[in-house]
Amino acid sequence: MAGGVGSRLYPLSTPERPKQFLDLTDCGRTLIQQTYDRFRVVDPQAHFWVVTSERYSSLVAEQLPDIPSGQVLLEPVGRNTAPCIAYVSWKIALRDPSARVVVCPSDAYIPDYEAFAGTIRPALRQLDSDGADSIITVGIEPTRPSADYGYIKARKGEGIVSVEAFKEKPSVEVARQYLRAGGYYWNAGIFMYRVGTMISQLRKFAPGIAALMDELQPSLYTEREACELGRLFPQCEKISIDYAVMEKADCVKVAPSHWLWSDLGSFEAIEQLTGKKYDF
Repeated sequence: MAGGVGSRLYPLSTPERPKQFLDLTDCGRTLIQQTYDRFRVVDPQAHFWVVTSERYSSLVAEQLPDIPSGQVLLEPVGRNTAPCIAYVSWKIALRDPSARVVVCPSDAYIPDYEAFAGTIRPALRQLDSDGADSIITVGIEPTRPSADYGYIKARKGEGIVSVEAFKEKPSVEVARQYLRAGGYYWNAGIFMYRVGTMISQLRKFAPGIAALMDELQPSLYTEREACELGRLFPQCEKISIDYAVMEKADCVKVAPSHWLWSDLGSFEAIEQLTGKKYDF
């Protein structure tokens, strides 16, 4: 997912070139390139898709030239993550109705690619075991009581376990309580599903979005797709996948993870990781 404008990092991140297209960690690769590199470690044979804004098509082509243009989906307007995920899910389902999908923001910092793969691969195997019965989200073990992130409360157990609740961004004091209680993880917005599972959950909990995708479906992979997308996509409810599906579904599990992660959502977060100071 690469359609955000990174407004919290203005003027470093601008609507013309938002943070996912910047090298904020001075490693020689932009954040979206690093995201691609991480998934190449997970499975170099996977099919890679990018959902972004029409205005960023040239940036994606420039920075990720190996991804076929047909797998770069261009939103005519931003409608948050639920319509974004619905669009790519309907597209993938037409090509491979049994596909396993991993969704990830393109602008997060996860430097340990092998550790990341060590979480994603077992979760994908779990999807094989569960069949069409689960969505697996990644929970990041908190390193501090942060009020900047949402939290996932996991049920007791070892390994990948069911989610008890999603918690909105808390106060610092409530975050401290979460850490003392244990079993709480940061919500990184990374999750996995069989494509049919997500479509069925969207039909159940976001029927308006699903109906628009059904109307769009006959045009997918045809010359009419862009025109029909421009007509139908702006009608989608502007809602996150968390609100639309994840907080309502009873099939969500969490894979606890212990690697370094940051959404790089503030100048302070960048400074903590890189030591760079910005003065605008």
